[in-house]
Amino acid sequence: MYTQHMYIDGQLIVSDQKHLIINPATRKHVCEIYSATKNEAEMALLSAKGFEIEWANTDINERIDWMQKIKKEIIKNEETLRNCVHYETGKTWKDTEEDFKLLVDSLDYYSKNITNYLNPEIIKDTDYTHKIKKSPVGVVVAYLAWNFPLLNIGYKLGPAMASGCPIIIKPSSKTPLSAYAVGKICHDIGLPKGAVHILAGNDRELGNYLSSSTVPALITLIGSTQTGIDVISNSATSIKRYSMELGGDAPYIVFADADLDAAADILTAIKFTNAGQICVSANRVLVEKSVLDCFTTKLLNRIANIVVGWERESNANMGALIDVAAKERVHRLVVDALEKGATLQCGGNINQYEEGAFYPPTLLTNISDKMEIFRNEIFGPVIAISTFDDENDVVKTANNTLAGLASYIFTEDKEKATRVSNELSFGEIHVNGIKYSIELPHSGIKQSGIGCDCSLHALQEYFSIKRLSIKN
Repeated sequence: MYTQHMYIDGQLIVSDQKHLIINPATRKHVCEIYSATKNEAEMALLSAKGFEIEWANTDINERIDWMQKIKKEIIKNEETLRNCVHYETGKTWKDTEEDFKLLVDSLDYYSKNITNYLNPEIIKDTDYTHKIKKSPVGVVVAYLAWNFPLLNIGYKLGPAMASGCPIIIKPSSKTPLSAYAVGKICHDIGLPKGAVHILAGNDRELGNYLSSSTVPALITLIGSTQTGIDVISNSATSIKRYSMELGGDAPYIVFADADLDAAADILTAIKFTNAGQICVSANRVLVEKSVLDCFTTKLLNRIANIVVGWERESNANMGALIDVAAKERVHRLVVDALEKGATLQCGGNINQYEEGAFYPPTLLTNISDKMEIFRNEIFGPVIAISTFDDENDVVKTANNTLAGLASYIFTEDKEKATRVSNELSFGEIHVNGIKYSIELPHSGIKQSGIGCDCSLHALQEYFSIKRLSIKN
């Protein structure tokens, strides 16, 4: 069922090292995979660099054909790919669906839109005709987070193949199975051997080796802010480009005039889908004081319908955290909040589930800025609510963070929504709903990232600009 081999230079590769994959829902061994050492990393770097010019000069229609071939094989292998995610992440079978879908969507979107994107810009003046073209920057190294293994591949593989940049994909060592399965698909269809490479290994050692090489022209990352800082520091051996989606600290502002049912529905979905391990999940829930009791009741009614579990045949709608360490980290945040005066409305029992890295859906109220849970990304199934009375104060509170990825506003007052959205310092602002798709830019500001994923805007980092000026 599982592909244990790395995919490097068009070959399925073994190495001297193996890495054990553990299902966080059962804490049982899934399989062993071959993991990369510096030798395999160097092999990937040399192959990618050696193919750089040929891949850039490959006819765009040929690259599009390869993208469509990969997409079709991925669709044929949906069951296998989703099973990989199901077992390596401990998420529910339902939660694997969106993960899979966005990988397919990415390949399809970039293959269908790249041709028009590459049309040169023509500028004419009295003496010259200027043609402004886009040229692939070269080798890309992509570091992926573990929370959405397939989606994250799509965010990087689609733009790289469309632009003609050879790509080395390093999935998290916690969740490499689905990436290795995509590598096998690339191998089986006969993809040109230098175009894509997929290898996992010790995250720090392998990452440092790849980043410090002078081969990569672009390093792209989905991970924490600290990981982004480390990668930039370690890669300062040459001038490189960066595209990074980093940590979030999303404010979720609920005004008294909001549709409280809609706000409760969406909050429940984004806090407990994927066990809350989503970079855009609501982190600081800020509720106008006059509707706190009503909103809390609505949340409790919805949380009561959450079934924690993992088995595919079950009716579970919330799976495990990525490992026991993550479970313990989330619980420490809850305990700290309770010790400093928070009120536990439900959940919070770390021993509720004997096996696996499960944590119960938890709701806390009376949260203050003195609590660690208010100042740190939770990345788990915990809703932490604080209250506000004044619009200006809640905007200041929302903006009082180094992060700047997603934010949410719920109000029926359109003028208020416009005012608040103009004042919020976040790359994404959702009003009375939530919407993500491959066509929309996914971009953070401040310490939440550089560049963006999704949409045609994501392609900017994969190209350099070349100007040709011809005298008339």
